[in-house]
Amino acid sequence: MNVIIDLCVVPLGVGLSVSRYVAACHEIIKQAGLSCELHAYGTNIEGEWDDVFAVVKQCHERIHAMGAPRITTTIKAGTRTDRDQTMADKVKSVKEKLA
Repeated sequence: MNVIIDLCVVPLGVGLSVSRYVAACHEIIKQAGLSCELHAYGTNIEGEWDDVFAVVKQCHERIHAMGAPRITTTIKAGTRTDRDQTMADKVKSVKEKLA
């Protein structure tokens, strides 16, 4: 089953800047071959359910290995069975209505 998630992983106890942890997660996502879009407060990821959630686990493992004692994660997930839809399709639909 295909899924699109909005992932926000926040390491705690590492200071104010978390960009190096976000970059480490982004590398994991790209290495997995998943489509993703970084935004100001998270990352949208799309792919097969098991692949996407395996990447979330890998992000947690990597961030802990980098020294973060705690992580809080917010995930919004969406699936469809009526048709295929990508992240780009969703954005395009809204932009067409704004034009």
